[in-house]
Parts: sequence; C-alpha cells; structure tokens
Amino acid sequence: MLIDWFTVCAQILNFLVLVWLMKRFLYKPILSAIETRETKIAAEIAAADAKKAESQKEHDEFQHKNEQFDQQRAALMTKATDEARAERERLLGEARKAADDLAAKRKELLSTDAQNINEALSRRARQEIFAITRRTLSDLATTSLEERMGEVFTRRLREMDASAKTALGEALKTARSPSVLRSAFELPDPERAAIQNALNETFSTSVELRFETSPDLISGIELSVNGQKVGWSIAEYLTSLERSVDDLLTANASPEPAAASS
Repeated sequence: MLIDWFTVCAQILNFLVLVWLMKRFLYKPILSAIETRETKIAAEIAAADAKKAESQKEHDEFQHKNEQFDQQRAALMTKATDEARAERERLLGEARKAADDLAAKRKELLSTDAQNINEALSRRARQEIFAITRRTLSDLATTSLEERMGEVFTRRLREMDASAKTALGEALKTARSPSVLRSAFELPDPERAAIQNALNETFSTSVELRFETSPDLISGIELSVNGQKVGWSIAEYLTSLERSVDDLLTANASPEPAAASS
C-alpha cells in the first residue's frame, strides 16, 4: 500500500492549525477564565480566612473580657460578702455591747435603788427610834430630875480640862451681855444659886447669868457665852449615839459599790 505523503502532511498541517486555533480561541479563554476564577476563589478564601481570624480574635477578646468580668464579679461578690459579714459582726458586737451596758446599768440602778431604799428605811427607822426616845425621855423628865442635872452640871464645871476651862473663862470675862443658862424646866432658886456659886468659884469672877427654859433640851442644862457652850443633857448622849450609828451604817454600806464593780 502506497502512502500519500501529501495527504499526510496536509492532515498534519490541518491538525496543527486546528490545535493552534483551539488554543487561540478555545483553550486560552477557558484557561484565562479558570485562572480568573481560581484567583477570585483564592481571594474569597483569603477574605474568608481573614474574617474567620478576625471573628476568632473577637471571640477570644470577648471570651477574655467575659473571664475578666467573671473574675471582677466574683471579686466584688467576695468583697461585698466579706464587708456584709464584717458589718454584721460589728452590728452584732455593738448590739451585744449595748445590751450588756444596758443590763449593767439596769443592775447598777437596781442595786442603787435597793441601797437607797435600805438607807432610807434605815435612816427613817433610826430617826423614828431616836424621836420616840426623845419624846419618851421628855415625857419622863421631871423637875426633880432637872435638879439632879444641876448637880451633874456643877460637877462637870469643876472637872473641865484646863484648855476648855481657860477658853470658857475668857469668854465669860469678855462677855458684854449676861451668859445664858438654859434648862428644860425652870430651875428652883437653890439650884440657880448653886450653879452661880460654882461658876464664880470655878472661874474666880462674878458671872452674870440669865436663866431660860428651853423645851428642846431633854433633861439637861446648857451654858452659852460668846459662842462657847458647855452643858450636859440626855440629848447629847442620843446625838452621840445617833452619830455613831450613822458612821457604822456608812462604813457597812461603803464597800458595796466596790464589790458590785468588781
């Protein structure tokens, strides 16, 4: 079989022309379009990746802010809880202290009231006892008893100590008015004369006397001159006894506040 080289060459030429034409007018636009599409897709993918990265960054920042917010909220809650607990303890402490102070004051007031009541009762009883004693002695006093008091008074004049006798003697000598001698009952003349003689002998001077009666004196006699007084009466014993009782009650009552405070 003979080969027609002209036909073969023509076919090869036609094939080459066809390939060139296809490359020129078909493959090149297609490849260009594919390249453009790939470039566009790559750009879209890059943009998507950038947006994804930005979104991830925002998500991470939001997550971080949420964690910080949770930490701050937990810290604030802890602080508020601690402050509330501390304030509660402080208020409870103040309430306990106020209650204790109130109880102490109430106890002190009750103790003081009880002590005042006891002192008032003791004082009232003491006053009544001595008042009754004075009234009883006053009712029992008689003129004969007063005469006996005159004898006791003159004896006490003679038994005075040196300093008291000197002071009373100076007062008698410098007196510009008569000395006053008081008694619960009016003394009879013999008793007056005995007292006058006792004064004159004791102080070696003529003493001018003015006799007076004083119902307040209970079975006693009192001489007063220039602020100086000398005398004797049952009332003095009662007064001395009352003062001793007062001192005794005061001494017994004084340790109570110290014991209560301890």
